[in-house]
Amino acid sequence: MKAASLTATGSPDVIRYADLPDPVPQAGEVRVRVRVSGLNPIDVYVRAGTVAMKLPLPFIPNSDLAGVVESVGPGAKRFQVGDRVWGSNQGLLGRQGTAAELACVHEDWLYPIPDGVGDEAAAAGALTGITAHLGLFGAARLKAGETVFVNGGTGGVGSMVVQMALAAGAKAIATVGTAEKAALVKSWGGTAINYRDEDVPARVKELTGGKGVDVWYETQREQDLVKTVDLTAPRGRIVVIAGRTSQPVLPVGPFYVKGLSLLGFAMFNATPDEQRACADDMNRWLASGQLKPPVGKTFPVAETAAAHRFLEENTLGKAGTLVGKVLVVV
Repeated sequence: MKAASLTATGSPDVIRYADLPDPVPQAGEVRVRVRVSGLNPIDVYVRAGTVAMKLPLPFIPNSDLAGVVESVGPGAKRFQVGDRVWGSNQGLLGRQGTAAELACVHEDWLYPIPDGVGDEAAAAGALTGITAHLGLFGAARLKAGETVFVNGGTGGVGSMVVQMALAAGAKAIATVGTAEKAALVKSWGGTAINYRDEDVPARVKELTGGKGVDVWYETQREQDLVKTVDLTAPRGRIVVIAGRTSQPVLPVGPFYVKGLSLLGFAMFNATPDEQRACADDMNRWLASGQLKPPVGKTFPVAETAAAHRFLEENTLGKAGTLVGKVLVVV
C-alpha cells in the first residue's frame, strides 16, 4: 500500500510517502480501505516529538479516518465487509495512524457512517467531535437552556462545541477573529464575538444579563482564569483541554464562593464505551444535519507533510488561515 510515514520524530520534512506492506488485521481488528484521513493538533505534537509516545516504526501519522471495511480479523463482530465506518484514536499510544491506503483498526474505535453523510464530514468531526462531546456532556453535564462559551468558535473543537450545545438545546457564544467566521457561527445559530474589535468580557456580560455563562469551554493553550472565573455563572463549570505547560493564576476566592468547578480531560484517555456514547449522539446529529463539521483545507495523501506544516502554522504559528479541519484525501 501507499502510505505517509516517518522513522524519526521531527519537522514535517521527516514524513515520506512510499510503499509499505499491507497491514494484516489482528484479533478484534478490521482492515479499512481509507478514503479520508483527519489531522489534529495532537498529530502534529506526536510527529514532532513534543508529546512523547511509543511509536511503531515506520510510523504512519494522523488520528482520524473514514473509509470502507475491506476485511475482518479474528473475533471482530461489529462490522462486515463493505460497511462504511469512521473513527479516531489512531496514531496514538502505540497505534498506527491513518495517512495510508489501508489501516487496521480495532473495532472498538470504529463507528458506522450514517446514510447520507459523506466521508469528509465523518472524518472531519471525529476526534474534535468526541472531544467536544466529552467536555460538554461527560465533564460539564450541560443541560438544555444553559449557556456555553467557547474560545475559537470555528476551530476544530470550537465548531463542534457550538453545534453540539445548540443541538442539545443550550445557547452558544463563541469568539471569532473575522467577519467570515462570525457569519459561520451565526449560520449555526450561535452568537459570535469578534475579539479583534469587541470587548469580549463586556459582551459576555451583556449577552448573559450579567450572570455569566454556565459552561466555559476553554480551547486555548494559555488560559486567563482570572477573566474566566469572573465571566462564569454561579455553579458554572470551566473545561480545559489544552496547555500542557500552562500554569495560570486561579482566583481562589471568587472561584469557591461562586461554587465553580474546573474540569480537565484528555480525549485519548476516555474508554471505548465512553467514546462510543459520544459517537452515537454525533451520528444522530450528522444524519439530521444538526452537526456539520467544517472542512478548512484538504491535501492528497502524498502531501501529508504539507498538511502537517499547514496545521502547525495555524496551531503554533497563529497564522489564522484555517477555518475548520485539515483533511488528507486518500
